[in-house]
Amino acid sequence: MSDEGSANKLGRLLAKGLGIKVAYRDPLGASADPVTRGESTFSVGTVDTYSYNEPEPTTLEWLHEITPTGQQVLHYIISLFPFLQWIGRYNVQWLLGDLVAGITVGAVVVPQGMAYAKLAALPVEFGLYSSFMGVLLYWFFATSKDITIGPVAVMSTLTGTIVLDVAEKFPDVPAHEVASTLAVILGGIVCFLGLVRLGFIVDFIPLPAISAFMTGSAINICVGQVTTLLGQTTKVNTRGATYRTVIDTLKALPSSSLDAAMGITACAMLYIIRSACTYAAKKQPHRAKTWFFISTLRTVFVILFYTMISAAVNLHRKDHPAFGLLGHVPRGFQHAAVPKMNADVIGAFAGQLPAAVIVLLIEHIAISKSFGRVNNYTINPSQEFVAIGVSNLLGPFLGAYPATGSFSRTAIKSKAGVRTPLAGVITAVVVLLAIYALPALFFYIPRASLAGVIIHAVGDLITPPNTVYQFWRVAPLDVIIFFIGVIVTIFTSIEIGIYCTMVVSLAVLLFRLAKAQGQFLGKVKVHSVVGDHLLDGDGKYGSLGANRTSSNDEDHAHRSIFLPVNHADGSNPDIEIEQPHPGIFIYRFSEGFNYPNANHYTDYLVQTIFQHTRRTNPAAFRKPGDRPWNDPGPRRGQEEESQDSRPLLQAVILDFSSVNNVDVTSIQNLIDVRNQLDLYASPRSVQWHFAHINNRWTKRALSAAGFGFPTPTSSNGFHRWKPIFSVAEIEGSSSAAAHAEMMNNQRELQYPKDVESGQKEQLATEIERHGIETSSTEEGSATTHSIHEDKLSRDLTTSKAYNNTRRKVAIVQGMNRPFFHIDLTSALQSAVANSSNEIPHV
Repeated sequence: MSDEGSANKLGRLLAKGLGIKVAYRDPLGASADPVTRGESTFSVGTVDTYSYNEPEPTTLEWLHEITPTGQQVLHYIISLFPFLQWIGRYNVQWLLGDLVAGITVGAVVVPQGMAYAKLAALPVEFGLYSSFMGVLLYWFFATSKDITIGPVAVMSTLTGTIVLDVAEKFPDVPAHEVASTLAVILGGIVCFLGLVRLGFIVDFIPLPAISAFMTGSAINICVGQVTTLLGQTTKVNTRGATYRTVIDTLKALPSSSLDAAMGITACAMLYIIRSACTYAAKKQPHRAKTWFFISTLRTVFVILFYTMISAAVNLHRKDHPAFGLLGHVPRGFQHAAVPKMNADVIGAFAGQLPAAVIVLLIEHIAISKSFGRVNNYTINPSQEFVAIGVSNLLGPFLGAYPATGSFSRTAIKSKAGVRTPLAGVITAVVVLLAIYALPALFFYIPRASLAGVIIHAVGDLITPPNTVYQFWRVAPLDVIIFFIGVIVTIFTSIEIGIYCTMVVSLAVLLFRLAKAQGQFLGKVKVHSVVGDHLLDGDGKYGSLGANRTSSNDEDHAHRSIFLPVNHADGSNPDIEIEQPHPGIFIYRFSEGFNYPNANHYTDYLVQTIFQHTRRTNPAAFRKPGDRPWNDPGPRRGQEEESQDSRPLLQAVILDFSSVNNVDVTSIQNLIDVRNQLDLYASPRSVQWHFAHINNRWTKRALSAAGFGFPTPTSSNGFHRWKPIFSVAEIEGSSSAAAHAEMMNNQRELQYPKDVESGQKEQLATEIERHGIETSSTEEGSATTHSIHEDKLSRDLTTSKAYNNTRRKVAIVQGMNRPFFHIDLTSALQSAVANSSNEIPHV
């Protein structure tokens, strides 16, 4: 105890030396009589059994909360390997489902992987390496059973752009080394983000931005494949802006070759098979599963069919084929090696890393979240980051390039009935067999047919018109963001399109936050109606309308709610919303309360208050020169209106239900507004009440600014005020005693007394009752404090809510902050109880 006292003494001496005010919450200073604040009487002395002073959060408490315990560290380590939770219960039924899904996906990923490798400006075998490593490693770290990691169209296209850009600067560096270096760098970044659990960052990318990115990229890829699809001999730059590629492709149409027959028909066959299977599944629902697998294997069938045609035509003319062939594919992992990390190469593509990281993440997380909701499980985005990162860190050792989750293969895997992430191992076995057993067959695959496969696969990424229409129904502004992203992608590049959609989305978010419009609330009495009967609080039915004759029944059945006075929430405009009380304003924040929107909120608050109230002392400015420039008063020769029917400003009630955190700027803004309104209401002070404060740190910040208890006046400190608290049963059920106390408060509020003007009369009565005589101001002030203390003690002693022998009740929120209320009703009760429209004597 002595050590703690010494520490406190040393801290106070240090604070004094630095000029820090330790008692920053006490506007009267440490020497002020605590009784005048109306807090201490409740805090100590009378009802110790039920009193409650809410403790403030401390920095040490915050550090303790964020410091992980040993158990949390162990849980973190175990969470890095989610397969430990289910691998011990693996069974035959799960194995059968994984076998079917794994083989199905493996049959699809082989042709797609080779096709996407061409987009990455790499030989086709690197697509197989990436497919193998992605599905083999993912299941160790997976929190999604449906995702298939491997080469994808958009990431492959971006990789190809980076590879070609680096080739211009460093022509001696092989393309696959650049791709491997890129994969390691991306894997390290994403793995780090996952390990420090920053998976929430993907939530800053909204769905319209993702859809715009996917749509623009899909259009870009499809347009870029048309040249290969048609076998055009005229050189067309497919890596430039999409619109330019379209123009150059149209100009090169006369140079199309026989490849067009192999490409267009292959693409058409893929769409025909899918449409036929979809139609057959609708006609034969009992065979829907069979038609699904037929549709799924359409890519394998088309590739095999056109490979057979190609082999028959070009078997004896390998040196001069009739149309473009895929060519030689080496058997096995011929490029397995430790990735070469060249600092110059890394510096060459460093500027494109942010876009590459975004592409690597957003498609994967969006897909995994979507399929998780469909199949009733939840993914961990941070753990998915780890899975992607590890896959890309280790994949390059076998020659893989950047890989992430694939939309088409994930959909196939989900519909095929996958049971666990272990299905990826089955897919890896299929890919491994293809790498070692099928390279000779790959030689005859037509390039045009492979281009048709890419166009068909990527076409599903284009957002359909119906989805865009639903965007319009939900949020028209999001549709504008969507089209901005698509148009920018088409006329520039995928990377710029990504940045543009993210910047526009962020700008819209900040604009909404900065221009958040608060709402003034009014009071409305509502009844619960079942059919044509009223429903009271006990669940009993009563008559509706004219049949209700008992006012007590009516009062018991209704409840008060608070609605925006301008009906901005869409409430029925025929309902007349009552002003809570003359001179009392209830103001609700809508989008939090922080530095971007603090001024916008409070400007509207002050402006409305000035419009609907009058200055407390209209004669405050005796000379025209005393008036401020922004309140010049009436014109020369005119007198100021003396008959102003507007009420005096009494209190402001702020609804903090949407506020979770505040900052120094917003609190300082609130202090400035308080000072401004106190000048407006001078010589009286405006009382500030707060409801629905959900954060202890927000309460601490407001208390530090002097909110939470009555505001002192400059002349006589605190005026007499009536504290009203909310109580609840400790057992948790509704308390009859508390209800009686509430009814007593309501009866008192129906006949509000003029506290300030009647203070002298009340004081005289109390003095007469106690037989006290006063001779000076100081003695009168001390006597007032003593009487207030005695009266508050008697109030609590005789309180029905506190002194109920059958049920125990307790204060819901701390007595040390009586102007922080549990809801708007208690805040309004307290404000009304302490209001007066009489002008105090100056």
